[in-house]
Formats: sequence, structure tokens, C-alpha cells
Amino acid sequence: MSSGSTNDIQASLNERGGFHVWWRLLRPHTLTASFVPVFVGTMVAVVDRNGTIAFGLFLAMMLASILIQAATNMFNEYYDYVRGLDNEESVGIGGTIVRDGIRPKTVLFLALSFFAIAVLLGVYICILSSWWIAVIGSVSMMIGYLYTGGPFPIAYTPFGELVAGFFMGPVIVGIAYYIQAGVINWGVIAISIPIAICIGAIMMANNIRDRAGDEANGRKTLAILLGHEGAVTFLAANFILVYALTILYMFLGMLPWWSLISLLSAVHAIRAVKSFSGKGSPVEMMPAMKGTAQTNTFYGMLLGISLLISVFLG
Repeated sequence: MSSGSTNDIQASLNERGGFHVWWRLLRPHTLTASFVPVFVGTMVAVVDRNGTIAFGLFLAMMLASILIQAATNMFNEYYDYVRGLDNEESVGIGGTIVRDGIRPKTVLFLALSFFAIAVLLGVYICILSSWWIAVIGSVSMMIGYLYTGGPFPIAYTPFGELVAGFFMGPVIVGIAYYIQAGVINWGVIAISIPIAICIGAIMMANNIRDRAGDEANGRKTLAILLGHEGAVTFLAANFILVYALTILYMFLGMLPWWSLISLLSAVHAIRAVKSFSGKGSPVEMMPAMKGTAQTNTFYGMLLGISLLISVFLG
């Protein structure tokens, strides 16, 4: 591709040089899937511990989760390039390799470095909680690598949303809760389900946007199996389930009535679904991707804040 065409793509995606090259490599719009579960799990523990929080463990868990997510994104960038799936026109990637000229080995090195730092943070967490966390964390990191690495990448199958939702929903929320409370219960697992659905929705939105290109490259994602309209309908149904569960949990006393504020995030969910409808090109669907990520961010943060409010205001 000519440099002019590459510049056109970068302009349409508002891609800039310098520091922004490395920031895009992290795929910041996806990092909401790493910090929201930690925040929610911790806030549930704060409620159960009557306002008590171990800030050191909270910060270590938050940073480790973000690092693992960022490293997973880098593995995605690296392996999609190695397999010839990304090019200068690809949308939704960091573009650091195919458009900015960053060496593939540099991206791989950074991913492994992020994993290494996450391991050190994990050791700190284990020392102050339980070494079983090391086992769960190791499995989570392996899944992060296998999501796009290895001979059978999970992201290329219909199970990408399910796997991502499970490990970044119940697993991360559960760990964040356990290292604060020292126990685990079914209540926090139930509360993690809407979070898991929101995170799976981010992956679904990504796959809806990339559906045509993924199908041409032989992938079998859920969005490909459902088709564009079917996938958008499925995404909408997932958002409805998130809010239905939230309301149910409030009636059951599992969440405080303050959690009604989390329903404000539905504005972004509606916007995301509408932005996908009738759109054909990946660039046109970028606002829908943003809206889906914002749904997770605002839902999770408002839910966590509602829990914190309930501690101090009842």
C-alpha cells in the first residue's frame, strides 16, 4: 500500500505519532474490561467488610489486571501480523506494526514484560492472601496468551466472548473480592455475571466490526455464524439481560437500590446498538465499538459507586 493510502487510514482513525503510537498499542478502549471487574469485586467486599479496604491489594490487583489485558492486546497485535491477518487498512488494531513500523519483536517483548510485572504483583498478592491465587492467575495469563496465540486461537472461534466474559467476569471479580474478604460466596459470583456479559459484549462488538474480514481469513467467530443483523440483535439481548439481572438483584436484596444509577449506562448501550444497525464498513462501526466499551465502563463504575454509597448512606 502507498504511504498516501496509509496516511488516509491514519487520518480517518485519528491516529497520531509519538506517544500515541504506544498508547494505541495498549488498545485503551478495551482496558475497561480489566479495571471494571477489579473495582466491582473490591466494592462488593467493602460492603461486606463494613467499609474496610486493603488499598495495597486493591492497587496491586488493579495494575496486574490492566497489565495482563494490555499484554493480551499486544499478543493479538503480534500474532495477527505474523499470520498475515493485519494490514495497513485494518481497523480496530493498534496499527503499531503495520502502520507505524514498530518491530514485531518489540511488541512481543513488551507483552512478555507486562506479563512479568504482573507475575511480580501476583506474588505480592499471594503473600498477603493465598497462593491459590497464583494458580488461578497463571491459568488466566495462559488464556490471555492463547486468546490469539498458539495453534488454535480462542478469538478465532465462536467461544471468544464466553471465555473472555468468564475469565474477566467471575474470575477477576471473584479474586478481587477474595483478596479483600478472605472468602468467596455465591452472591459476588452472581453480581459478576452482568460484568461478564458486558465484557463479552465488547468482544462481540469487535467481532461484528471485523466480521467480513474475519470470515475472509477463515475465522469462525460468533458474529460470523449469526450474521451482521443476528449479531447486533444478540448484542442488544445481552444488554437487556444485564439490566434485567441488575433490577432482579435489587429486588432480591443482593444489590442496594442505589444501584439504580447503573441503569444510566443504558444510554451508551442503546447508542452502540443503533450505531451498528445499517453499517457496513469497519470505520463506520467504530462509534458502536466505543459505545459498547463505554457501556461496560459506566455500568461497572456506577455499580461500584452505588455499593460504596450504600456503605456510608445505607
